[in-house]
Amino acid sequence: MSKDTDKDKGATGETMQKFLAFRIDRKKGRHQAGFERITLDELSDGDVVIRALYSSINYKDALVATGSGNILRKFPLVGGIDVGGVVEQSDVSKFNEGTPVLVCGSGLSETLDGGYAGYVRVPSDCVVSLPLGLSLFEAMAIGSAGFSAALALDTMQNNGQTPELGPIVVTGASGGVGSYSVDLLSGQGYQVVAITGKPQSRDYLESLGASKVLFRQDLKMGSRPLEKGLWGGAVDSVGGELLAWLTRTVKPRGNIASVGLVGGINLKTTVMPFILRGINILGINSVFCPAALREQIWQRLASDLRPAHIEKIIHHEIPLDQIADFFQDYLHGKVIGRTVVKIAEH
Repeated sequence: MSKDTDKDKGATGETMQKFLAFRIDRKKGRHQAGFERITLDELSDGDVVIRALYSSINYKDALVATGSGNILRKFPLVGGIDVGGVVEQSDVSKFNEGTPVLVCGSGLSETLDGGYAGYVRVPSDCVVSLPLGLSLFEAMAIGSAGFSAALALDTMQNNGQTPELGPIVVTGASGGVGSYSVDLLSGQGYQVVAITGKPQSRDYLESLGASKVLFRQDLKMGSRPLEKGLWGGAVDSVGGELLAWLTRTVKPRGNIASVGLVGGINLKTTVMPFILRGINILGINSVFCPAALREQIWQRLASDLRPAHIEKIIHHEIPLDQIADFFQDYLHGKVIGRTVVKIAEH
């Protein structure tokens, strides 16, 4: 238990520990977010209690924490879509006390209390046992961002994407999903072209395996229904105009994994790329991924898809009480790589 705890008497007279939590609420139509001390009884229902050790910051966390995105389905909720820790209590035989586990997505900080707290209580079908080959710190360094990148690659491969089809372009490449996409794709033998809006990230992206780095502001995207085929496929975490351009420039039978929408939710294109070139847009939903597939992807992340450059992708490791200092940088696209949040001492 971290030092940020004290004790309080519950309604039943039992002694309950209070712990620090970053809680988000809406009162009288106004967004509120900040640290509170709460007890287990105040957390959303579940049959597994996890003592949190690590979490992370994702773009979605920044949207939720600042009220910039309409994501929360109920109030109040603890923020944080990722958590890694050890089982404290369990009502299911699959997860014994002391078992290292992780939860990414699965409704955390949307319908369930999330990972920015000393303890997390969740339904057991959200929980994944930490696979052999990964530490809890590494699992949270990967987090939802790396999981989404791995799910995108797995989905593309299952739909026939091979290195022989041509280079894979990765948009938003300096962010969490983009960084891991560059790493994982290059590790699987794909030639990777990274697109970023941050010129200072060229060396970083090349160190992760990008063979070429393009800057978003230099792109000449054209306006024809079909442009010259440039890419064997794409992993896109931007959406909007950039995704529309990708549909016009991916080569025949190529796949576009659509992972994010920081550039907008509208998609203005035609049916021509889909009919004449047979391209595919594959929607990647890491939040409500089936449990069996979720475990399979984490097993791959600990084995054949294990990232080769985790230490390079981690740009910050911060304590829980500093998370609010980083949210605006995420919203304004100033962050490179990943931020790991340390919840408590081992």
